[in-house]
Amino acid sequence: MAALQLFCLPHAGASATGYLRWRRLLPADIALVPLEPPGRGARLDAPLLRDFEPLAADLADQLSRLRTAPTPFAIFGHSMGALLAWRVCHLLHERGQPLPHRLLVSGCAAPSRRDPQRLSALRGDAALMADLRKLGGTPEAVFAEPELLRLTLDVLDADYRVCERFRRADAAPLPMPLHVFAGSDDPIAPADLHAWAIETAAGHTLDWFAGGHFFLHDNPAAVVQRLLAHLDQPAALPSLAPA
Repeated sequence: MAALQLFCLPHAGASATGYLRWRRLLPADIALVPLEPPGRGARLDAPLLRDFEPLAADLADQLSRLRTAPTPFAIFGHSMGALLAWRVCHLLHERGQPLPHRLLVSGCAAPSRRDPQRLSALRGDAALMADLRKLGGTPEAVFAEPELLRLTLDVLDADYRVCERFRRADAAPLPMPLHVFAGSDDPIAPADLHAWAIETAAGHTLDWFAGGHFFLHDNPAAVVQRLLAHLDQPAALPSLAPA
């Protein structure tokens, strides 16, 4: 049986199966579990969701089904996945369910520093493709294959509407440690990353990596090594019970 489950949430326009490449970098006793939003990957036939709260609830339900009690678990999310991971933790807490011992968020401004107006202007294929190229991280083969590009743009548009409709409600800080990963060349302002500190009552860290918004694709070994260092800290032993 695994010593820990690591649930991973994808960035906008992507499938959580992209994290499977991390398995070769993880020790055998950590079970990586993709948390897949509908409309992609293993859930390709499920309708896309365009609202933040229904998607967060869907992912919280999925995590509860996939969690192997009493195995401890942690949650990692990049960009949109980071915001959803934060909300999933709050939903688990509200439901009185076990909580992760670590929340790891990557490439995302803190919930209190979100700018939904940036995404409201990104509508239509031309704007979405321009944003994909600006951020990087999308293989050129995607742009060259019409069917794959169509699928990517449809998922990306739905995910941008999800992020656009996010509103941070007043909520008590989470009771688990929170670790922030960021790219040194990502346009997210450092102050917006440090603002994650108010989302936890158990301390936070901020780790910088060389690269832009998709730094985790550029050097996955460095990202996973740092992730493991955080998971290996003493508080990682038990899953937190809800307060």
